[in-house]
Amino acid sequence: MSATEDLAPFVGIAEATRALGTARATLYRRRRPPGVCRPAHRTAAANRLAPQEREEALALLHAPEFLDLSPWTLFAHLLDLGRYVCSVSTFYRLLEENGEVRERRDQLRHQRHAVPRLHATGPNQVWSWDITKLLGPRPGELFHLYVVIDIFSRYVVGWMVAEEESARLAVILFEETAARHGVAPGSITVHADRGSAMRSRPLNEKLIELGMGRSFSRPRVSNDNPFSESNFKTLKYRPNFPDRFGSLVDARDHLGRFFTWYNDVHRHSGIGYLTPADVHRGRAAEVVERRQRVLAQAFAAHPGRFARRGPRTLALPREVWINQPTPAVALAPAQH
Repeated sequence: MSATEDLAPFVGIAEATRALGTARATLYRRRRPPGVCRPAHRTAAANRLAPQEREEALALLHAPEFLDLSPWTLFAHLLDLGRYVCSVSTFYRLLEENGEVRERRDQLRHQRHAVPRLHATGPNQVWSWDITKLLGPRPGELFHLYVVIDIFSRYVVGWMVAEEESARLAVILFEETAARHGVAPGSITVHADRGSAMRSRPLNEKLIELGMGRSFSRPRVSNDNPFSESNFKTLKYRPNFPDRFGSLVDARDHLGRFFTWYNDVHRHSGIGYLTPADVHRGRAAEVVERRQRVLAQAFAAHPGRFARRGPRTLALPREVWINQPTPAVALAPAQH
């Protein structure tokens, strides 16, 4: 049996063929009993439109005055003009054959981008970064905040606030951040959206020099970069976040205090309410064990206050994903 036939009973034929990149027709053909073949060709229907009539019907569908009309509306409009060209179903069939069922205007065809799938089981495996805008002292004046965050520990490994968004500053940020954390070449993948600074040639060359891999979000898919977006939300929803910053110095002072709090004090819900610094620096197991001892003492002192068994503290998640694959994709064998 093929891999598709092995997987199909668990996830269905459609999901199995999609995960393995095969056609459903191939599976059905293999299941067909020996000696049973499809006819080499089908006989054309006797009432089929002649080629000239098909061209006339398509020309009406493409006509500027009819371009925005549905086949039913066009059919009724032609009847009011005393014309019958073809049935409504034939209009739909012609549109489907020409790939125009949804929209008949000329459209920009977007390239299909692969879903980024990033997996981290410890700190300094996947970094996510992004740039957000902060309001300056006057209308139209903006500051640009660059933030690099480790997706496993949620630790902000590097940040910068400047008056411009540029590849040159991004290169400086990553050069300084890599040196400060002593990352080994080939150990980190850097994920970002598709902004000009993120896709710039100078940054690409610097990341290659540092031995870092690159990953990008899909265009117009905001949740492909969730960790950076969540960090910015935490920053901007803090009660003391100002409507505007009085100066660049003012912004740097405020953000310095925020990131110190975020890394060393903030108990993050995504990492068992540990601080990012505890996770990033390998202290998570010690903190969890200490919390559990406190709960055990509380249970020993008042067991009747707890249902069934002693309370358990939250543990640190063992892995973190950007776009964790579905079970059907996870079951599929690796493609070589």
